[in-house]
Amino acid sequence: MVTPLQYGDPPHVGPFALQARLQTAPAGLVYLGQAPDGRVVSVAVLSSGAALDAAARDRFVTAIKDAQGRTGVRGWGASLVDRVRGRVPPDTPPVLAMQDGPAPWVAVPYVPNGPGAERFLDPVPVSGTLIGQRHGPDFAHYWLGDRTPALPAPPAPPPPPVATRRAVVLASTLLATLVLALLLVTWMMLFRGEDEPEPPRPLPNTQFVPTPPPEPASPEPQQPTPGPSGSGDGSQSPWPDDLFDGRGPI
Repeated sequence: MVTPLQYGDPPHVGPFALQARLQTAPAGLVYLGQAPDGRVVSVAVLSSGAALDAAARDRFVTAIKDAQGRTGVRGWGASLVDRVRGRVPPDTPPVLAMQDGPAPWVAVPYVPNGPGAERFLDPVPVSGTLIGQRHGPDFAHYWLGDRTPALPAPPAPPPPPVATRRAVVLASTLLATLVLALLLVTWMMLFRGEDEPEPPRPLPNTQFVPTPPPEPASPEPQQPTPGPSGSGDGSQSPWPDDLFDGRGPI
């Protein structure tokens, strides 16, 4: 049954673009995809839990390599000898492409209502005690409930670009200029204020207090003074007494 891709499904697996889900198997998932040449393919991917199990991963890869055959021709299915010996089921589809490693996958041609890539997921889970006789419950893998596809790790980031010598020189010159400007600004902020005198403080505002106008006063009368002869007629001599030894002018 074809269902849309769900969250976590990869949009691409190798060169194939995935379009929908075909099947959810106990060991992984099967997708409907398209090859670069336009062919419709069936792609099987292990679940993340099964991919972490080394034995399960080895069974998946071994089934794919057995289907490729020992003739050295990839993509044309198993050889007739392997099919006669029973190592490969007769309905195993031919392998178009595969990828082993931590997240293996396989792609086969898509045939409606025919065998697809899910054939390689069938031998991955095992049951029983593996000794030919059962002595207890069936063996169950810890990853049977996992429905997350195993995806390859993202590629490593590219190395940082190497700058040319001219770019390094320009960057060094710019950095030195910025450092010099920063030191100059710091010196001006720290030492410029010590050499300059402080500005004078402003004088306080002048307060004008009005005074009353002067009042006119009448002059006092002068008293007559005795002259040099001792008479008190009130006349004054224009000559001082100490001139001409008090005799006055001749």
